[in-house]
Amino acid sequence: MAHKISRIELLPLLFLSGLLFPEIVKFALSTGGITSGCFESERRALAKLKGGFTDPSGQLASWVGKDCCKWRGIVCSNLTGRVVEINLHNPYVDDNLSGDLKPGQALGGEISPSLLDVKELKYLDLSMNNFGGTKLPGFIGSLKQLRYLNLSGASFGGTIPQSIRNLSRLQYLDLSNCFAGSSQNDLRWLPSLSSLRYLNLGAIDLSKAADQWLQAINLLPSLIELHLPNFFLSKLPLSLPFINVTSLEVLDLSNNNFNSTLPRWLFNLTRLIHLDLNSNSLGSELPDKFANLASLQELDMSRNSYLEGRLPKSLGSLCDMSVLKLSANRITGEINDFINGLARCNNSKLENLDLGINELSGNFPDSLGNLKKLRYLQFLGNSFQGSIPRTIGNLSSLKEFYVANNRMSGIPESFGQLSTLVAVDLSENLWEGVVTERHLANLSSLTDLDLNKLSPNISLAFNIAPGWIPPFKLRYLYIRSCQLGPEFPTWLRNQNNLKTVVLNNANISGTIPDWFFQLNLQLDELDVAYNRLTGEPPTSLIFGDDQSNVDLSSNHYEGPLPIWSSNVTTLYLRDNRFSGPIPPNIGELMPYLTDLDISRNDLNGTIPLSIGNMATLTTLVISNNYLSGEIPWFWSNFSLLYILDMSNNSLSGPIPSEVGFLSSLKFFILSNNNLSGKLPSSLQNCSSLDSLDLGENKFSGNIPAWIAENIPSLLILRLRSNLFTGEIPPQICRLSNLHIVDLSHNSLSGSIPPCIGNLTGLKVELTDADTERYEGRLTVVAKGRFVQYDQRILYLVNSLDLSDNRLSGEIPEALTSLVRLWTLNLSMNHLTGKIPIDIGNLEWLETLDLSSNNLSGPLPPSMTALTKLNHFNVSYNDLSGKIPMANQFLTLNDPSIYEGNVGLCGIPLPKLCPGDEKQPQSPDDGGENNESEDGGDDLEYLWLILSIGFGFFVGFWGVCGTLILKKSWREAYYCYIDRMKNKLTALAARRTG
Repeated sequence: MAHKISRIELLPLLFLSGLLFPEIVKFALSTGGITSGCFESERRALAKLKGGFTDPSGQLASWVGKDCCKWRGIVCSNLTGRVVEINLHNPYVDDNLSGDLKPGQALGGEISPSLLDVKELKYLDLSMNNFGGTKLPGFIGSLKQLRYLNLSGASFGGTIPQSIRNLSRLQYLDLSNCFAGSSQNDLRWLPSLSSLRYLNLGAIDLSKAADQWLQAINLLPSLIELHLPNFFLSKLPLSLPFINVTSLEVLDLSNNNFNSTLPRWLFNLTRLIHLDLNSNSLGSELPDKFANLASLQELDMSRNSYLEGRLPKSLGSLCDMSVLKLSANRITGEINDFINGLARCNNSKLENLDLGINELSGNFPDSLGNLKKLRYLQFLGNSFQGSIPRTIGNLSSLKEFYVANNRMSGIPESFGQLSTLVAVDLSENLWEGVVTERHLANLSSLTDLDLNKLSPNISLAFNIAPGWIPPFKLRYLYIRSCQLGPEFPTWLRNQNNLKTVVLNNANISGTIPDWFFQLNLQLDELDVAYNRLTGEPPTSLIFGDDQSNVDLSSNHYEGPLPIWSSNVTTLYLRDNRFSGPIPPNIGELMPYLTDLDISRNDLNGTIPLSIGNMATLTTLVISNNYLSGEIPWFWSNFSLLYILDMSNNSLSGPIPSEVGFLSSLKFFILSNNNLSGKLPSSLQNCSSLDSLDLGENKFSGNIPAWIAENIPSLLILRLRSNLFTGEIPPQICRLSNLHIVDLSHNSLSGSIPPCIGNLTGLKVELTDADTERYEGRLTVVAKGRFVQYDQRILYLVNSLDLSDNRLSGEIPEALTSLVRLWTLNLSMNHLTGKIPIDIGNLEWLETLDLSSNNLSGPLPPSMTALTKLNHFNVSYNDLSGKIPMANQFLTLNDPSIYEGNVGLCGIPLPKLCPGDEKQPQSPDDGGENNESEDGGDDLEYLWLILSIGFGFFVGFWGVCGTLILKKSWREAYYCYIDRMKNKLTALAARRTG
């Protein structure tokens, strides 16, 4: 009551002042409807709005009581008392959708039409909620007082309502990620919003506006900030008749599929401060026109597929630039001019420079050290070489430095002056020399150090004084293929913050010292593989992460197989000297293992049943041990198992039918055991298999046709040295990816399927990307011997081995279409007929063995086209005719590879071919060369006789003929003889006297 009286008492004053200030009178009279600081009509409208929402997390719990101005997210005008702002942004997630949004945290439901009763509403934010695909109501366009509308990430359905064009006072509109579906939208509504200063339509399908989107944007003269990332368009117009958005300061067109060059109109936006064109398919070279954008502070053109050429000098003139990202392009050349240009700025503001994953080369210029505000420097994945410049020590603000995957070779001591450096990645380079404590002296902020090198060759050594204490506390230490040994590095003695410790292939010997265990580390990874460590395995270390990794592979550890805590999920202990049985409770103590590799040890006994508890296993490798007994029946829980390798043991019995539950299996390797029986039909359920290796066992029965019918992706089929019988199923020709086939040393009969030419895996060349489909090692018979290939080279191996069976019939002509074959071995069968005339098509063939068959006819002339052939054998057939003598056959001079063929003749066999006058010898023993050499000897003998005769003639007649014909010479000669005779007579007389 007192409140109302006070308003009445003010009426005379308001009446007098209203003559001059009518708006004050309007306000005073209108407040007569306020109840406890809130208009009743608006309170009821907000209550209905709340009623339309679902609010599982209680965000609107404060929406009680009569004063709605005090409710969460509600702001009332200090002047009129009316609600002017509703801010219901989801507090559990930020605007970049990077929060951990969980079900039950977001508002949902629908927007009540009662919102129209909030007539002075200027600000509405419902972003980052989840309206479950309900349509954005058309009445939103009736809120004509709105200046700010943010519905980003709110998961509405349908399309943008056309009524939104009525919001002519709107200055800020954010509809990014607003719609849960993929409905197509147009922009016919947009030109009416001429007051817009901020527009964000990210992740909205604007394909209906494919041809007009830029023209529509260009009709917004007040626009300052435009965000159109990921809006489903690939057309970026190259020109505009006029530029109307000259006030634009922020332009984001990232994550689209623009496949054009950079448009000309872009360089007329001279007020641009932020330009983001990352993750498109923009092409051509970077133009010099960037000099027009003198106000530019942030430029991101990373991840464009066809952006190439050199860095333009004009980029180096943008002295206000603070962020430049050009990674993942095809930019070439050196960076000297660009860096030198930035260094000439009086006060370069560059803080973030990312040129990673390009084709840049050359050395880092010394002027790099003049960019003293640099905080983030990214050069990884290029071809830079030489040393890091000594001026690197001047970058006193540098926090992150990434130069991985280059050809860098030198680290200067000034690197140790980077006191603000937090993370450095120097991996995969050609570093050489010695790292001393001076290289690390002042790195007091360093937490992450990466010096990984996959190549085992060591060219960089650490030579740090034993008593040196680093100024840093590392969290992440990854050193691989660097010299740290021979002892465990003592400079880690104070590193008690370590989470990741990788000291792989570091030439460390001896034991891990006690002080390392006393650091009380909470590790998530320990990798000391490929060293010479001995002693007790570090089982006392604590692993704090739920997914921790331990790798002790290729050391000299011995004794029983060690066990770690249950939160270790990957365990690699291969290639050590662990002995005894696998602990029977390993699956109970480490049930969450995903990867277990204990191969190449001296383990014996049986496979423990507790392994069946490891339901999350993806890799199980227990090969190359002395395990015996049968394969257990516990495979029904291994739905994630990817690799199963139990080869080279002494396992016996059948393959359990439960292997059919291994639906994710890619590599099934049981070779070189004593397994027997028929292949279980349930194996066909492993339809994702890439490699099936069951060689060197005692499996019997027919090769089942379902291998080809139900395992279509098979790359490797190896069934050699078993007891398989029957015919080769013709269905095998359907395996279009198959490129290693080894069915040798069985008792297969029948003919080689004529459809063998359908094995397109032996016709096409696989790429480096295909290496992802290979794991482990495989032994293949090639070049007459066993050759073991690892996963890095397996994709290149193309082999077909059907030797030592009972196959009959002719060699199919279609086999000559397998043009990528490396090895073809059909020996020790009963094949008849002629060698296919077009066998020369197999130009990649290195090994061809057709020995011990019943083949007849000549060696086809096309064989001389096999220029890569280095192992060849056609012995013990019924071949005839002359052995070719061209190309590789000049080197195939071992007579044994042709023996047992009565009709063959010519080099290197002793049998002459018809028409040969003289028996030639093989090339290495002389052959045709010797024939020419014999002819050469006769000619030399003739020249010797002629030379002697000519010499005698010249010598005799040159002296005697002259004396006969010239009297004065004859008299002088005789006088000389007389004088010499007298001298000799006098000399003899003196000696006898």
